[in-house]
Amino acid sequence: MRISTLSIYGNATAQLNTLQSALARTQMQLSTNRRIITPADDPVASARALEVSQSREMNAQFATNRANARSSLSSVEGALQNAGNLLQDIQQLAVNAGNGTMLPQDREALATELEGRLHDLLGVANTTDGAGGYLFSGYMVTTQPFNLTPGGAQYQGDQGQRQLQVGASRKIPLSASGSAVFENNPTGNGSFQTQAAGTNTGAGIISSGSVTNRGALTGHDYALSFSVTGTPAVTTYTVNDTSTTPPTEVLANQPYVPGNTISFGGMSFDIKGEPADGDSFTVKPSEKQSVFTTVTDLIAALRAPADGSSGKAALTNSLNTALDNLKSAHDNVLTVQASVGAHMKELDYLDSAGDDLDIQYASTLSDLQDLDIVKAISEFSQQQTTLQAAQMSFKTMSGLSLFNYL
Repeated sequence: MRISTLSIYGNATAQLNTLQSALARTQMQLSTNRRIITPADDPVASARALEVSQSREMNAQFATNRANARSSLSSVEGALQNAGNLLQDIQQLAVNAGNGTMLPQDREALATELEGRLHDLLGVANTTDGAGGYLFSGYMVTTQPFNLTPGGAQYQGDQGQRQLQVGASRKIPLSASGSAVFENNPTGNGSFQTQAAGTNTGAGIISSGSVTNRGALTGHDYALSFSVTGTPAVTTYTVNDTSTTPPTEVLANQPYVPGNTISFGGMSFDIKGEPADGDSFTVKPSEKQSVFTTVTDLIAALRAPADGSSGKAALTNSLNTALDNLKSAHDNVLTVQASVGAHMKELDYLDSAGDDLDIQYASTLSDLQDLDIVKAISEFSQQQTTLQAAQMSFKTMSGLSLFNYL
C-alpha cells in the first residue's frame, strides 16, 4: 500500500495536535486544581456542581441575613430593656404615691417626675434602627410610631411584623409592632377589672380581685351599688348585670362587712372602708389599654384633690388601678423581650446548622470538581513522554528520503 507524503504529514500533524491538546488540558487541570474545565468534560457532574454551588451561595446569603436579623433584634432587645426599666421606675413612683403622709405638693412633684418618665417611654417607643427606620412602626418604617396626645399617645404605625428569610424554610421577625408592645395590655387582673365610680363620696376601696371559676365567667358588665339606711346605719349592697336590658339583679341587699369577699360570676374581690349611700363600683371584662394612657391617668390622679376620706379613697383606688395596669404592661414588655431572646437563640442554632451545611456543600463540590493531583501528574508525565516520542518519530520519519542515498 502506498502512502502519500501529504497523508503522512496530515496524519502526523493531527496526531501531534491531539497530543498537545490533551497535554494542555492536563496542564490546565493542574494549574486550576479542577477536574472539570468545561461542562463537556463531565456534563452530569457539571450540572450537579452548579446546583450545589447555587445552594451554597443561598446558604451564604442566609448567613448574611442572620447577621442583619441579629443586629436588628439586638436593637429591639435594648429598647425593650429600657422600656422595662422605665416601667419599673414608674411602678415604684406609684407605690410611693400611696404614702398617706404625702402633701399635695409632694404628689405634684411625683406627677412632674412621672411626666418625665412618660416622655422617656415615648422616646423608647419611637426608637430608630440607625438607618432612618423606626423599630416599632410595623411595616411603616418611616412613620414615627407614637405621637403624644392629651389622653396618652396615638399609634401611627400598623400591625405588621417585618420578617427576614434566615433559612431555607425559616423567617424570623425583626421586631414587633408598637401596638403589640405598648398598647396590647389587659386592664385589671387580666380577666376583669374593678373600678370605683368617680362620683363616690364614701371611703370604699375595692381590690383587683381574682378568678375563682373560669368556666363561670360571663364576660358581662356588673354594677355594685351601696345603700346605707336605718339607725344605727346598716350598709347593704346590690349587684346588677348591666349587660342586659333591663339590668338583671344578681345579688340583692347583701349585708356589707368591710374586707369580706364578694363573689359572683366566677369572680371574687373585696371592698374595704366605709362606702357612702349611693356609692357604686363596676366590674367589667379586661380591655386592652395603652401604657401611655395608664401613665397619663396616673398623673391626673396624683394631681386630683385628695382631701378627706373620700378623696384619699379615690386616690387609693386610682393608684391600685394604675399599679394593676402597669404590672400588666411590664409583663407584656417582658413577654415580647423573651420572644426576641428566643429568636436570637434560634439564630445561633441556625448559624451552627448553616456552618455544617457549608462544610457539606464544600465537600460535595470537592468530590465533583477537585482534581486527583497524583493521578494528574502521572498522566501529565505520560502525555509529555508520548508527545515527545511522537515528535521525535515524526522528525525521523519525515527526514527519510531516497535522495540521501543518491
